Amino acid sequence: MKTICLYFEIHQIIHLKRYRFFDIGTDHYYYDDYENERSISDIAERSYMPALNALLQMIKDNGKYFKVAFSLSGTGIEQLEFHAPQVIEKLQELNDTGCVEFLAEPYSHGLSSLANTEAFIRDVQKQCKKIEELFGKKPTVFRNSSLIYSDEIGAQVASMGFKGMLTEGAKHVLGWKSPHYIYNCNMAPSLKLLLRDVEFSDDISLRFNNAEWEGYPLFADAYIDRIARLSEDEQFINIFMELSALGIAQPLSSNILEFMKALPACAKTKGITFSTPTEICLKTKSVGALDVPDTLSWVDEERDVSCWLGNAMQHEAFNKLYSVADRLLIANDPRLNQDWDYLQASNNFRFMTTKPSNVGLDRGIYSGPFDAFTNYMNILGDFINRVNALYPEEIDNEQLNSLLTTIKNQGDEIEMKDIEIERLKAKLAKLQPSETEKPAAKKSAPAKKAPAAKKPAPAKKAAPKKAAKKATSEAKAEEKK
Repeated sequence: MKTICLYFEIHQIIHLKRYRFFDIGTDHYYYDDYENERSISDIAERSYMPALNALLQMIKDNGKYFKVAFSLSGTGIEQLEFHAPQVIEKLQELNDTGCVEFLAEPYSHGLSSLANTEAFIRDVQKQCKKIEELFGKKPTVFRNSSLIYSDEIGAQVASMGFKGMLTEGAKHVLGWKSPHYIYNCNMAPSLKLLLRDVEFSDDISLRFNNAEWEGYPLFADAYIDRIARLSEDEQFINIFMELSALGIAQPLSSNILEFMKALPACAKTKGITFSTPTEICLKTKSVGALDVPDTLSWVDEERDVSCWLGNAMQHEAFNKLYSVADRLLIANDPRLNQDWDYLQASNNFRFMTTKPSNVGLDRGIYSGPFDAFTNYMNILGDFINRVNALYPEEIDNEQLNSLLTTIKNQGDEIEMKDIEIERLKAKLAKLQPSETEKPAAKKSAPAKKAPAAKKPAPAKKAAPKKAAKKATSEAKAEEKK
């Protein structure tokens, strides 16, 4: 039986402000608050809220039959909490249906998986904690920024305990293979891979409103018919895209939401179901390992990482940023950690690209790639100065780590001693009342024996007085004689 795995990404760019060389050392705030609020409010109104309302209606109309998955970057969540909390509330309402799964991804929506293992693990763990706080569920399937994947990255993800991972069904990786099967990581067989179907996904997210496309107009029944006609063995159709495709890339006036709402009914008539990534990973065995020695992604025709690391400027900025990764993790300063998350975001490097793209690139305040590079490096220069200012620069990372480890161990030892002191105090408090009761018991013992002594006893001692009185009377009698 064929099943559709429908997944949406929710991420929001953190816009940097214009930052001059002379601001270094004097201005430690790097963000354009007005543009951040304006852009997230706009996308929430035009895309997120209408799309989420449509998905919620699809669940209500179809019960447990229709299911959907989401992944939210931590930086995206922060922007939504500040400027569009209604989106978080709607996602929580969707979560309450039991038909939604939330996936793990790097908190920063950055490229840490390509640079620093410890930073990558910490980035993922931070996002998982945030997802659990908001939705009460710990993610079990992982989705990297822009579906970035390689054998080594897969092994790192498996070591973190995830059951599965989403990535791109790129032709140069698959060759003759189909993306409609479940594969596993070449270096970690326990990690199952769900591959995005490029054609079916892009038909909705990129081409739906293109009047020059040969498939235009696209109707839900025709779309499902194409899926139904796939080989009987090809059971898994993974349709992955950004949520902003519904309303921004494809405007609401194109009837994109009406198309989405019609999908479940059309799929049901063909015996096609909907599943979440975790359900597929738990129920399905892998057909074999997928060999991915080189890094791939879902961006551009090359489906690689060249849009972020394709020129000298990007490499310079990337290497400079991650040169302080270990030192920053050691320092663990809250304000620096927040700036670290925002500066890692992949769009900062995308703005520096010099390669052509079939997808329009909005560089925002930047006039071109060199302008983006210059502004970012000015900010990065100030940021690195702040990191180094925490401790003397002559102390290298290894020495600093050793010193902070010693301090931490001493702190742990003091904490353990404090706990032991409190335990002994509590024990002493329990013993003291019983010790004070014992003397009181000894003093009361004579009082209990008093009735047995019968206080009239002193009256018996009057006998000697009677004898003395008798002797006196006898002496008087003798004198009279």
